[in-house]
Formats: sequence, structure tokens, C-alpha cells
Amino acid sequence: MTYCVGILLESGLVMASDTRTNAGVDQVATFPKMTTFEVPGERSMVMLTAGNLAVTQAVLQHLHKAIDADDEVNLLKVSNMFDAARIIGAAIRTVHREDAEYLRHHNTDFNISVLFAGQILGERPRLFNIYSAGNFIEASQETPYFQTGETKYGKPILDRVINYNCSLEDALKCVLISFDSTIRSNVSVDLPVDVLVYRKDKLIIDYRHRVAKDDPYFLSVRQHWGEGLRKVFAEIPNPDWC
Repeated sequence: MTYCVGILLESGLVMASDTRTNAGVDQVATFPKMTTFEVPGERSMVMLTAGNLAVTQAVLQHLHKAIDADDEVNLLKVSNMFDAARIIGAAIRTVHREDAEYLRHHNTDFNISVLFAGQILGERPRLFNIYSAGNFIEASQETPYFQTGETKYGKPILDRVINYNCSLEDALKCVLISFDSTIRSNVSVDLPVDVLVYRKDKLIIDYRHRVAKDDPYFLSVRQHWGEGLRKVFAEIPNPDWC
């Protein structure tokens, strides 16, 4: 299992993914689930992947192969993010045709989900949630974030804080709290966490960082959030009917 979050804001994008993968309690490993595609000054794009690791890696190989071969249709040539999302969807369908039947014979589901975001020169930043069938939906001002993987523990803080007009800094803090809540409640998600910040119209990624277990800022966020919750809880009056 994994946990990924993508947030679309008026000022840009915040993306984050954990790095844990496992095939049972005794087969835990670290694999990056964040991949970037950039032509500085022209386009900046990022993919977060969740699901069967072999499937996600196969999809990425198809995307990179098209770029390396300078195919007419690839992520570095399309003119808009919608068509870029369609390329990813097509790569997912290709891997499904190649592998799904073999996986079924081994009682394994074809499982992949992708959060894909970025900006191409001439249009605004965009965020998509791409499913195992290769179809997708797009984030909007009314629904500015997507999650995939182990979503339920980190969702409440996002629902209370995130809106389209949030600052990038507030969104990043909220994402870290969302990951801390998830890590505390689910053993299948853990640090390190990869975070990325993209500022609108820069067409180059502003900030990318791997949050490790000893990261001073993450530890500070964890402490402040825990102490703040306990303080607010203590201040809530007891029910008068108890």
C-alpha cells in the first residue's frame, strides 16, 4: 500500500508520496513513487504512482521509452496537459493488454492509480487522477485535491484546511500533517516521504525534498500538531448530559 496526495492551488501545485512498498510483513522496501518530466521554460510535470509496483514500473518504462525514441507522441511533445494525461492512460492500457491476463492466472489484480499534475506553456497548472482503466478525472477549484492509496486517515485534515486559495506553504504543512496522521494509523505507509512544490508559471520545479525520519521540520510539525490537538481537546467543555 502507499499514500499519495496532489493539490491544485491558485498559486501552483503541492505533490507528495510515501516510499514504502511491501509484499508481506517480511518484505518491506523503499521505492520512489514520484517521477518528474521537465523541459525548463516549457513544461514541468510530475507523476505519483500507487498500486502493483511491477505494473507502475512497466507504465513508466513505456513513457520513458517513447521519450527516448523521440516518438511523435510523448510527454515532452504534447501541447497540453489533457493530452499528456491521455498518453499515460494509453500506457496503462498497453501494460494491461500485455500483463493483465498473466496476473489473473496468478491471482493478482492489475492495480495502478496515478496522480498526474503540471503545467505546459500556454495553459494553467492542472491535476488529474488517472485510474487502472486509463480513464481520468481533473481537479477543479471546487475539488482541488486528490488522494490515492491509503487515503482515509489523512483526509480529515485536508477537508478542513485545503481550498483553492490556500498558500503553497499552508498546503505543504497540511500535507505533512496528513502523512503524519496516516503513518500513525497504518503500518503500510511510512517515511521517507517525497514532497514537491511547483509555483504557477515558473515552468520549472521550485522545490523537491525527501522527508526522512529525522527531518527537523517534520518532527516539529508532528510535535506542534500533537500538542495542539491535545490542548484543544482539553479545552472542549464536557457534555452537560453526562
